[in-house]
Amino acid sequence: MFVLGTAGHVDHGKSRLVQALTGIDPDRLAEEKERGMTIDLGFAWLKLPSGREVSIVDVPGHERFVKNMLAGVGGIDLALLIIAADEGVMPQTREHLDILDLLRLQKGIIVITKKDLVDHELLELVGMEVREVVAGTALSSAPVVSVSAATGEGLADLVTTIDRLLDVTQPKRDIGRPRLPIDRVFSIAGFGTVVTGTLVDGRLAVGQEVEIVPPGHRARLRGLQTHKKRLDSVSPGSRVAANLSGVAITDLERGHVLTSPDWLRPTAAMDVKVRLLPRVAHPLRHNTEVSFHSSALESLGKIRLLDRDKLQPGETGWAQLALSRPVAVVKGDLFIIRSSKDTLGGGEIVDAYPRRHRRFQAGTIRGLAARERGSPTEVVLATLEAREPLTMEDLLARSSLSQSETQQAVQSLVAENRVIMLGDRGSSALLFSAAGWQLQKAAATQVVEGFHRRFPLRPGMPREELKSKMKIPPGSFPAALQRLSRDGVLVEEGKVVRLPSYRPELTREQQAAVDAYLKALTQNPYSPPGDVTVDPELLDLLIEQGKVVKTAPNTIFAASAYDDMVNRITAHIRTRGKITLGEVRDLFQTSRKYAQAVMEYLDEQKVTRRVGDERVLR
Repeated sequence: MFVLGTAGHVDHGKSRLVQALTGIDPDRLAEEKERGMTIDLGFAWLKLPSGREVSIVDVPGHERFVKNMLAGVGGIDLALLIIAADEGVMPQTREHLDILDLLRLQKGIIVITKKDLVDHELLELVGMEVREVVAGTALSSAPVVSVSAATGEGLADLVTTIDRLLDVTQPKRDIGRPRLPIDRVFSIAGFGTVVTGTLVDGRLAVGQEVEIVPPGHRARLRGLQTHKKRLDSVSPGSRVAANLSGVAITDLERGHVLTSPDWLRPTAAMDVKVRLLPRVAHPLRHNTEVSFHSSALESLGKIRLLDRDKLQPGETGWAQLALSRPVAVVKGDLFIIRSSKDTLGGGEIVDAYPRRHRRFQAGTIRGLAARERGSPTEVVLATLEAREPLTMEDLLARSSLSQSETQQAVQSLVAENRVIMLGDRGSSALLFSAAGWQLQKAAATQVVEGFHRRFPLRPGMPREELKSKMKIPPGSFPAALQRLSRDGVLVEEGKVVRLPSYRPELTREQQAAVDAYLKALTQNPYSPPGDVTVDPELLDLLIEQGKVVKTAPNTIFAASAYDDMVNRITAHIRTRGKITLGEVRDLFQTSRKYAQAVMEYLDEQKVTRRVGDERVLR
């Protein structure tokens, strides 16, 4: 499916030509009919000799309604630049041509209308003027067709020319992520909310759940129509009317985007490559306020130049746009910037979710250039380097590549160790560039090293504490820790991690305190003194090293004594089938306090089990 769009000065016959071609009056508003002038977007469709059916978007030509024109021209495949033979090229002819050129529209037809109002000589002069005006633009080689909507002369030639150009026009891509930029919102009695737009990047089907971005409303597709025909599904390039359930017209507006849920996120900043029109009177300066237009959306914002202080007329440069409100755009979308009265320039979105950049940074500019025109592998790598880590799902959204292109690029980069993948190869897999992973390794080393310095006697840093300090999504932390261990950065031991070279080392004073403490425990091994203590850090180390066993908050046995007690208790139970607390006390000539501490600890360790006043083996 293809979409044609009109462009040209007010009162040059755009709407009348559409009606003559299709039999449909695109002026739908009462005010438009009263004033004889298109104010907002109009829509029609045409069946061509080839059998293909094409949509037509008719745009207003008056200078006051250029914003409405921009809302309709973004999704067209072929432009009809309309110029009246009795007036020739006019101001909005030039502005609309500039817009088509900035939007890189490669297919178009220059249609000279009202040929019945002029003689042959004047018609030839208008044709020559048109050729001069379009020279050097995207329409420089466009065919010229002269017509009269009043008499019908030339219309058949125009239809044939349209058909011929569409034969060599590439259809819109299908990368499985449908987007319908909304250009109309209305309600139909008995059906409810309806939105229209030109579908790009994927398909929609009746019954499908959709999301409206940026507000984030969820809805369901109750019905789909193209050219007033009900369809079960629609493909990219179609003009679509979507009947929605679950959302009110007051929740929607022109510029919102209907899409599949959970992938398209609003953004108020974007990295762009921008071109200033040659005819603009003044340079574009850093931090200039502009009006931003892309597809059907519009927002005010500031343009931050990244590689210069001002952009001269006709020049192209790198910039970051900061908008006054979030919008729904993706990498590769084209845009227009305007002042309050005139079109200034436009370009392409290179990154829809950038960090704020320092200006005049060569590395930043190189990364932007790679994302703009690089191969899929270069785009993937540059996208990761700009903002990592990313999941596969996020990478798909940021790169604007198809799923197969992204997966193939990632697989190639992983095989070359230029990208590190954590987790499985599904949408939740976490991706780093090689340089980004090196930064993660350095960060992990620094965090654990700092812990060792603060707590030199502890065996390592708790895994959960490291997890909270690493800038890695919690769900990906186990895979990250596994990779850090595999790379020899960390050693995982139980619930702690340490650096490979780390071992707790005691000072002379600390070693003396440990020796004295262990000696005190062994003097009366089954009734260890409760008033002999050691620094809590040293005690934790002795427990970790297995030199002492803490059976209760204030009851600590030397490991040798504890092991002996366990062996004798279990032997007693095997022989007699059970043991009482009193028997434990007598067996070791100790007090009830120590006997109880040992037996409750053995219960916790699932060595024994209490049955009434007795213990049995588990």
